[in-house]
Order: sequence, then C-alpha cells, then structure tokens
Amino acid sequence: MSELCKWLHEQLEQLPLIKFPFKLEQLPLNGIYFFYENGETWGHGGDKPRIVRIGNHRGNNFRNRIKEHFLLDERKMDFNSSKPAPKDRSIFRKNIGRALLNKDKSPYLEIWNVDLIPKKNREKYRHLRKIELEKEIEEQVTYILRNNFSFRFMVVENEDNRKGKKGLESTFIGTISHCKLCRPSSNWLGLFSPKIKIAESGLWLEQHLGAKGMNEDDKRMILNAIKETKEWIKKNS
Repeated sequence: MSELCKWLHEQLEQLPLIKFPFKLEQLPLNGIYFFYENGETWGHGGDKPRIVRIGNHRGNNFRNRIKEHFLLDERKMDFNSSKPAPKDRSIFRKNIGRALLNKDKSPYLEIWNVDLIPKKNREKYRHLRKIELEKEIEEQVTYILRNNFSFRFMVVENEDNRKGKKGLESTFIGTISHCKLCRPSSNWLGLFSPKIKIAESGLWLEQHLGAKGMNEDDKRMILNAIKETKEWIKKNS
C-alpha cells in the first residue's frame, strides 16, 4: 500500500497547491480536496508534504465546503447562544478545536462536541455555552487553517464516483491510512485529538480509514480526473 500512497502523492503534484488567501472562483463546483499541513511530511523520502485530510461534498457544494472550513464568510462569527458556531458546519474545524481543547485539558470539550445545528440541542445547551470562549477557539482554528494548511483539488463531477464506500474519496483515504510510512510528526496537533482514530491514523478523519486502497482501474480514473482538472484550471484561469 505504501507504493500506492507514494504514487497518489506524486500524481497530485501535477495540480496547483492552493493557500489562503484565494478566490472561490478558482475552485470547481464538484470535486475532491486534499489538505496538507505545515510540518507534516510524507514517509517516502525527502520532505514533501503528506496529505492529512481528504474531503468531499454533496451536490454542487465544493466551494461552500472550502468556504466553511476557512471561514471565508466572517459574518458567521457573529453567533450567540441561540445560534450554531462555525464548527457546527465544518467537522474539520470541529476536530481542530477538539484537539486544542483536549491539549489544554479544558472541560469545555464536552460542550464543544455538541452538534448545535438541531434547534433542540441549541435550546438544551444554551445555558451551558460560553460564547466568548467559543469565539476564542474559533479564531484559533481559523488562524491555524489559514496559516498552516494548503490544499489541492481534483474535479470529479459525478457524485457516485466521489462518495460512498465505492467512491474515490474512500479509496484515497484507505490508500493513505494503510501506508506504514506516512506518519504524523511528534508535534502534530492531531495527536491531542480525543478522537482515537484521528490520533492513531495521523489524518484529520474518522471515516473510510479501513477502506480498500486503489487498484489499476482506480489509477486510470485518477489519471483521467487529473487531466480533466488541468483542463478545467486552464479554461477557468
């Protein structure tokens, strides 16, 4: 599996590495994203960055997912005890916040874990929320994402080809999670995650870690997707 992991990393290097700030118009409506993190290198020789998260979306929602992760709409920070926080619309943000709180041994982790999208949860936990603390954590998460992370994307229009147990997302995650060489650094924030799967895998992920890796058909599909992505970038640049 390590050779497949190396192959995937190398093929993705054909695509541009995007860092904050960027324009949403640079991004497709449908695709898969691959996040990299400062200080995290692959295990196949040299100091190339390793993939630390792979993500997907529903519908034509790719840009919105990235927008939520990086909190490009900062009006979302104007929340109160009756509204969900940005972390409730981005599991990536939520997991980074979990690691920060767990690192500090903060008891507020229990409240941070609550999904505040459902109205019943907002009403149930309203009196327990510390909004100023939540905003402080959200600001830390935003700073970390904007300064420590970068990403590449692959255009994949067909949702069935992206999502689910048979989709490329799970195949990519399985390929990387089974690699014995790509491991987190000793300073990786994810090691403080209360989510065991994150801390042990070295990925900001919990789903599809046990999925099967790529096969030859997948590789052909990937090469074709990379070609189409390069054409899309050229057309939309």
